Amino acid sequence: MTDIIRKDVLARLADGDYSCEKEMTLAMFSGKWKLPIICHLDDGTYRFNDLRRLLPKITHKVLTNQLRELEQDHLITRTVEEGKQQKEYYAITPLGHSLMPIINGMYEWGKARIHEMQAQPEFSINESVTPRIPRTTD
Repeated sequence: MTDIIRKDVLARLADGDYSCEKEMTLAMFSGKWKLPIICHLDDGTYRFNDLRRLLPKITHKVLTNQLRELEQDHLITRTVEEGKQQKEYYAITPLGHSLMPIINGMYEWGKARIHEMQAQPEFSINESVTPRIPRTTD
């Protein structure tokens, strides 16, 4: 299934009814697997089954759809090598590579945010603790 956000953005762009650059940027890599695919392809060219091995939880159908959308958006290229057995190679384009500073910024922000959210103990297990609310005796 085509990503709903991407589909909506493309329809509004085609109608000339679009003015949100941030939403358009996010739509280019919206979808559960597009960011990991782009990041792997930034490391080099891969065949379809190589990508499947790198993303073991992705289904064949979803990988196919995500790769098609990335190709339609000119973020990756697909090269077919004819022969006894047809081979398909996927590579990132310069346009796709231009997303990497954004993706890396998102990674750094997420890493810092996760670190902030982790509960920091207020005491060591070896320290004595004074109750915050004193017990009342009846």
